[in-house]
Amino acid sequence: MKQTYTKSQKIRLLFYILIPILITQLSMYAMTFFDVMMSGQYSTQDVAGVSIGSSLWTPVYTGLSGILIALTPVVSQLIGSRKFKSVSYSVMQAVYLAIALALVILIVGAFCLNPILTAMNLEHNVHRVAHDYLIALSFGIIPLFVYNALRAFIDALGQTRISMVITLGALPVNVIFNYLFIYGKLGFPELGGVGSGYATAITYWIIALTAILVVLKIHPFSTYDVFREFFRVSLKEWRALLSIGVPIGLAIFFETSIFSAVTLLMSKYDTVTIASHQIAMNFASLLYMMPLSMSMALTIVIGYEIGAARYKDAKEYSLIGITLALMMSLVLSAILFFFREPVASAYTKDHAVMLLTSHFLIYAIFFQISDALQAPIQGILRGYKDVNVTFAMSLVSYWILGLPIGYFFVKYTDMGAFGYWIGLISGLALGAIGLAARLRFIQQVKFKKLA
Repeated sequence: MKQTYTKSQKIRLLFYILIPILITQLSMYAMTFFDVMMSGQYSTQDVAGVSIGSSLWTPVYTGLSGILIALTPVVSQLIGSRKFKSVSYSVMQAVYLAIALALVILIVGAFCLNPILTAMNLEHNVHRVAHDYLIALSFGIIPLFVYNALRAFIDALGQTRISMVITLGALPVNVIFNYLFIYGKLGFPELGGVGSGYATAITYWIIALTAILVVLKIHPFSTYDVFREFFRVSLKEWRALLSIGVPIGLAIFFETSIFSAVTLLMSKYDTVTIASHQIAMNFASLLYMMPLSMSMALTIVIGYEIGAARYKDAKEYSLIGITLALMMSLVLSAILFFFREPVASAYTKDHAVMLLTSHFLIYAIFFQISDALQAPIQGILRGYKDVNVTFAMSLVSYWILGLPIGYFFVKYTDMGAFGYWIGLISGLALGAIGLAARLRFIQQVKFKKLA
């Protein structure tokens, strides 16, 4: 990280940080993408089961791992204010917290998984695949959360290319193990969609161990002496991280869990509809990696500028980031519209599923504009450490407004399953409007007084 003086310098630095984050996010999400796609090539029941399993896992993972995002603005502001000696302590406490969160997931999941799947009244094979997929995935939860804590530290130093190399290198490993476990090649057991869960768990271990080695051995991370001293668990430091991280995690959870809630509500439809909905949602989530990556990049640069008390620069980065995200969303929307049928065919050979998926993808286009506004603003507000209002807005826009709107269209119109997508689009749009208003208040009122 370094100070910038002109708009062109800011754009170059933002892209320098953004591009590796984007590739990293795409690589992480591609693991789920390949789980679903390769399972779809195996059978419709397997793609439905893996999709439902991943839909239940995603909001839990993103919500709780979102807590660890708190480390990014903490470290960014420590570096911006040149308090280098405090970095190692904060990182180690985040690692301890990551392990604790992973254990909580495993314990809660042991009691709740079967009741949730039973309540969905799925076909027997779909139920079995979803259950066994999540059990297989659980073997990689602890290393995944440790990696997320270390990645927050790596990214906070502006070294986002390192995270990119780690994750990108692990992606082909995930695909190879998917191939071996799903289809039973080279003497491996043929597990169908469940095999993708084991493949992903193995990959999580690989990226976590690689990140630990990087932090220990490679400059500039090794200069901070992370893992050189194992500090005692500090509940005070945990509270400081949680005070920032919990609102971030809740905001992410409210956003991602609304999609899982829709999946639960759609379980009353046939397997073709469920599979089509999940495939379209899977690809829409893949496109979401662009605004999400911008959000993460903005958290880093805004946190650095705020730590250095350069409030005008922070505001300029905000405008640049939002403008770039909106421009990119228009490009992604055009790609989605013109290539929706080839996208659907990449997931499945079932003609009925392919046709219905292409219809769902038309609705996914409308996600892009709202995501391009709300995700970057969330990242900006995290850089300011303003997180409490954001999670409240997420709760209201998605659960109090968005979901009821979707239910209304399903129950009182002839739109069927597409009605839930109308509700999702409405929730995203309302959330974007609320976040934009909050950002304006923060920049025009709160931080203007400090400038």
